[in-house]
Amino acid sequence: MEIVNQLAPFILIFAVFYFFMIRPQMKRQKQEKKFAQELKRGDRIVTKSGLHGKIIDLGDDDTCIIETMAGKMKFERSALSLEMSQKLNNPPAKKK
Repeated sequence: MEIVNQLAPFILIFAVFYFFMIRPQMKRQKQEKKFAQELKRGDRIVTKSGLHGKIIDLGDDDTCIIETMAGKMKFERSALSLEMSQKLNNPPAKKK
């Protein structure tokens, strides 16, 4: 019984760590993977480095060709920002 009392704080710390750190990160990775898979031609996107563009072609592998003001560029789908692309396509409602 004494061992259970000694291990209880460690188990509690692990549980808190899991629910506040590990689980949300796994959920976020799933969302980003789904976002990258659902991309289609004509989608306006922002890369993680801040480059704005429009998808003009999707490669067979995990790449896409983006048209920007500078021309056409090839990027990995993992380099596209989920949050910034969503903000670009769904601007917040204006307050009155």
